[in-house]
Amino acid sequence: MSLTITRLKSLKPKARPYKVTDGRGLYVEITPSGGKLWRFRYRLGKSQKKICIGSFPEISLAEARDIAFEAKQKVARGDDPALEKRKQKIRNEYLAANTFETVAREYIEEMMVKGGLAQATIVKANYFLKQLAPAIGKRPLDDIEPFEVLAPLKRLEGLGKHETAKKTRSFAGRVFRYGVATTRCTSDPTSLLKGALRAPRPTHYAAIVDPKKLGGLLRAIDDFDGYILTKYALQIAPHVFVRPGELRHADWEEFDLDDGIWRIPAGKMKSRRAHAVPLSRQVIALMKDLGAQMGMQGYVFPSVRSGLRPMSENALNAAFRRMGYSKEEITAHGLRSTASSLLNESGKWSPDAIERALAHGDSDAVRGIYHRGRHWDERVKMAQWWSDYLDELKAGKKR
Repeated sequence: MSLTITRLKSLKPKARPYKVTDGRGLYVEITPSGGKLWRFRYRLGKSQKKICIGSFPEISLAEARDIAFEAKQKVARGDDPALEKRKQKIRNEYLAANTFETVAREYIEEMMVKGGLAQATIVKANYFLKQLAPAIGKRPLDDIEPFEVLAPLKRLEGLGKHETAKKTRSFAGRVFRYGVATTRCTSDPTSLLKGALRAPRPTHYAAIVDPKKLGGLLRAIDDFDGYILTKYALQIAPHVFVRPGELRHADWEEFDLDDGIWRIPAGKMKSRRAHAVPLSRQVIALMKDLGAQMGMQGYVFPSVRSGLRPMSENALNAAFRRMGYSKEEITAHGLRSTASSLLNESGKWSPDAIERALAHGDSDAVRGIYHRGRHWDERVKMAQWWSDYLDELKAGKKR
């Protein structure tokens, strides 16, 4: 006789578990504690099997019958409902353990730390993760929908951090694509968010392009009475055209002072391509003087607190403020714009050589290699001319 709701409710516990059938393999098991557990029994080949559907009244009689009917259809097709349920349980546990934050941290470790990317890049990746974690950090990677990622991005945008929002979306996309590659999710939901954020306004770093004012800056640097490594970094930075992060992470083993060349590995470059910097006589003299005083191992410009870390990201800009220059007048990154503007204005050097010196990458890899070979001699001469020019400006001479 089929079960009814009234009969189900009237079933009382006994000293031992007992079963009451509903028909077609579905039955309810009454436990000594009073629990009423739905089971479905079936035969697959020569094996008698069963699956647990759930408990009454959480799963109603009608729901239990529907689940049992679906299981019966699977058996008829030759599938095993118990095996499928075990697989689904394993999958659910696997996905629950692979939250966005878990996979993101694995991505940072495996693809960035072990990939030899610059420490500054890794710090930024952890910052982007921090922006996303409150919203999606605990969510299984494969369950996250586009609107869930968009919410923290819009919060950043609302704070006026348009560039941060854009870069955070890009980081999230890389994590999802890593998840796809490692079978933790099936797609990248951030691909649907392109166009959902306002484009950030271009950032122009403050720079001095007036020769007379540049001479004043160089004299102020020579008079700087702060930390000795900061002063050397300030003195070298105008000569070498590199980004502040590339200067801060400079390592003594990258320098060949005899040949006058600084070879920056790809992992430290924004373009992810190795870059060579010709060193003028002035820079070589500064480097040798610095090495004689501080040693020539590890970071050239280590942190004040630890030789195992590079100089603070804000050290050079803080020094400019201490010297009396506002952020609207000069920034460490702006020294590159200074060099670019004045070198181009001189008319002595090809634009391609200047671009190569600034490590502005070519979109065509072959063309980039060609330029590196063709313009190296010109860059060596340009580096020396530029350092001589800076010395003249510092001395108050006019060109």
